[in-house]
Amino acid sequence: MSTIRLDSTTIHYEEQGPAAGRPVVFIHGYAMGAALWRPLSERLRAAGLRCIAPTWPLGAHTEPLREPLTMEDAARIVVELLAALELEDVVLVGNDTGGAIAQIVATTAAERLGSLVLTGCDAFEHFPPPILKPLIAAARSSLTFAAALAPLRTRFGRSFAYGQLAHEDIDALAVQWSRPALNDGRIREDLRHFTASLHRETTVRAAAALPGFAKPALIAWSADDAFFALEDGHRLAAVLPDARFELIERARTFSMIDQPDRLGELIRSFVAGRTPARA
Repeated sequence: MSTIRLDSTTIHYEEQGPAAGRPVVFIHGYAMGAALWRPLSERLRAAGLRCIAPTWPLGAHTEPLREPLTMEDAARIVVELLAALELEDVVLVGNDTGGAIAQIVATTAAERLGSLVLTGCDAFEHFPPPILKPLIAAARSSLTFAAALAPLRTRFGRSFAYGQLAHEDIDALAVQWSRPALNDGRIREDLRHFTASLHRETTVRAAAALPGFAKPALIAWSADDAFFALEDGHRLAAVLPDARFELIERARTFSMIDQPDRLGELIRSFVAGRTPARA
């Protein structure tokens, strides 16, 4: 695990693959972490890609933020990390809430991007997802938010929150991701402020700007996704000027866990078939 100190926060990240390889940077979703991407990174590093998977400050981070975070702030942190690591021609890969953050980056600060990959994620008017609405209501106070998170201490509670994201058993990941907010009041406050800031205008505004992102895009959607409608995947492919849509069978939102070989091959062939945006 590597660490980089940015102006706004400190980011811990996992890196696999050759340092000279084309960089692939991953953005996970709400209350998730870098471990989500390990099976996919293992496949992409074999193709010579440099995979960088940070744990972004979205609730599973271990160092508290210096100020409250919004979706737009999260996108700025992504851009800050790309600059700090001096990355160019980046393949930016987003999933879940991270896919919405990737859309914001692509439509506001795409200079370091070479292409965009969106797996099942928030988009258009379908944000925040219904499963987060109780947490958004509870985020009005520290006490109610702590009470709302408490069920995550049990396997049943974690199954309700995370269980439908993958066909595979991901409880070990759910334990890891929920621990910081459950056990550290500072991390819980970070997550509470972020949760309270979520609003539909963020993804609607990003979607309206997506036609201006002319770089290559891959929309790799899961056939069995319980949270993100297949229609939204097709809509994203339609509004992005240079996009292709691929369906991943036998996978839920976490296609990088359910079908890492299939998603890895899609990304590998997508990257190999495109001319780099920067030398």
